[in-house]
Amino acid sequence: MQNNGRKKLRGGVDLFHNIVSIHNLLLAWKEFCRGKRKKEDVANFEMHLEDNIWQLHGELISGNYKMMPYISFYVCDPKRRNIHKANVRDRIVHQAIFRILYPICDLDFIFDSFSSRTKKGTHLGTRRLFKACRKVTKNWRENAWVLQFDIKKFFDSVDYYILLEQIFLLIHEEKTLLLLQSIISSFEKTKDRGIPLGNVTSQLFANVYMNKFDQFVKHELEVENYFRYCDDVAITHKSREYLLRILEQCENFLKNEMKIFLHPQKTNIRKVRQGIDFLGYVILPNSIILRTHTKHRIEKRLDNVELQSLISYFGVTKHARARELREKIYKRIIFFKNLVTST
Repeated sequence: MQNNGRKKLRGGVDLFHNIVSIHNLLLAWKEFCRGKRKKEDVANFEMHLEDNIWQLHGELISGNYKMMPYISFYVCDPKRRNIHKANVRDRIVHQAIFRILYPICDLDFIFDSFSSRTKKGTHLGTRRLFKACRKVTKNWRENAWVLQFDIKKFFDSVDYYILLEQIFLLIHEEKTLLLLQSIISSFEKTKDRGIPLGNVTSQLFANVYMNKFDQFVKHELEVENYFRYCDDVAITHKSREYLLRILEQCENFLKNEMKIFLHPQKTNIRKVRQGIDFLGYVILPNSIILRTHTKHRIEKRLDNVELQSLISYFGVTKHARARELREKIYKRIIFFKNLVTST
């Protein structure tokens, strides 16, 4: 039944109309503007919301929709990243596309891909790797190894034609494909390469692009313990020689089939018992702890962040052995809540 439903969604003539419908654009607006209404450009768009949504709908239906230029800026989170932000109307279109296409594309993704997916994320990815390590070491009694690597300048290196090829395998409706092609071609880091970090569609495109590699690793190489978050990969096995062979095959596939390359400084094979730095946590025998840098960063910010950030920090510490830090955060949360109550 699932395959029949997938075929209908991919080839259905209503796919494009589902994306550009007034109903979907309004839902996309509602999701997009959450927490952003105080920003000037969002507030200005909302002042004439109905007119703006109808105009956007008309441009999309007629094929006259064109994206505006991106605004470029840098953020540190903590690594310095170059963000390219689209304007409000374009971000609503991206959100509208994501709402409809994500459930279709997600059907093809492997289970152990964790970035930008419902009920996935860093916490599940860390727990899954921890469980695999415990299994391969027979509950930490035997030696095992972990291979880790990521892609050098991944978002900047995504090849347009390979990405479109992967999209064509998932989406069969012509107008939708033309819309996606116009969005992909609206940004270029180098000739025919690059997707912007600021778009919600880029998160989906990244998973679609890397799905080709996921399928190769899982079904051709038949690797059991493979875990990926965006371009961050971990594979664990009891044999170091096995991982060396897998590394060579992965590197060749990425280079020859996907035109992307491993980061030489971030490719290594090490013993599991030495600790695995993965997705903001460090996996040790019988425990998961926070990275030292992450812990220090949270401690420095405790006295100068809002309640929502404190709640987020508390959630991060819940998934690691960090009782002392968690208690500090909890006390700050109580302080904030008492402050609000008293005023």
